[in-house]
Amino acid sequence: MEERRRRVYGRRLGYRLRPGRQALLERALPALRIDLPEDAQAPIDLSGLFPAPVRDLWLEIGFGAGEHLAYQVRTNPAVGFIGCEPFVQGVAGLLRHLEDDGTAGRVRIFPDDARLLLDRLPVACIGRLFVLFSDPWPKKRHHKRRLIDAETLDAFARILKDGAEFRWASDDGGYVEWTLEHVARNRAFSLTERISGDSSSRPAGWPETRYEQKARAQGRAPVFLRYVRGPR
Repeated sequence: MEERRRRVYGRRLGYRLRPGRQALLERALPALRIDLPEDAQAPIDLSGLFPAPVRDLWLEIGFGAGEHLAYQVRTNPAVGFIGCEPFVQGVAGLLRHLEDDGTAGRVRIFPDDARLLLDRLPVACIGRLFVLFSDPWPKKRHHKRRLIDAETLDAFARILKDGAEFRWASDDGGYVEWTLEHVARNRAFSLTERISGDSSSRPAGWPETRYEQKARAQGRAPVFLRYVRGPR
């Protein structure tokens, strides 16, 4: 495979971390961090990723402050997780959740552009994929920065198992239509559920995060899409 080099748009570091969060980052991240193999052609060896066997492997791209990923880890004790997030404050937030819950053993973190990781994951290794409230880059000249595009969707189709779920959500109407159109062009995916509206209509198993609460308070109703990866 040819390794892609990506540029992460947006911030990697915002405000200065508090001393406790900085200490947690320095102490906990090295043991959980996924580093890509030096051989640019080599896939990641998932066999020894976790200290104990897991029934399935789920991936969240852009986990923000880690609230959703931490919830999924707590409520799915037989599953291992990979979380991708280049924003340092978000990584520190997830680490705090994992430390509080005692669940760090089933989580690994890739603190960089998720597309670099996608290229190195084995075929059909992921049982569920989450892309929730990624940056919509609403200005037309920035649309090329959106995560959802034909190339990334092909990568999703390659790493997802047959029958695996792809869960996506956004509060930006333009990005919703963009995603519906782009995924519809990829024959690997079938749309099985579309939910929009107030918090009472949200799908089960999708916990409300602070970002989503803020969006609703500002009058933006999120849309939730559920896709299934079809048989190869």
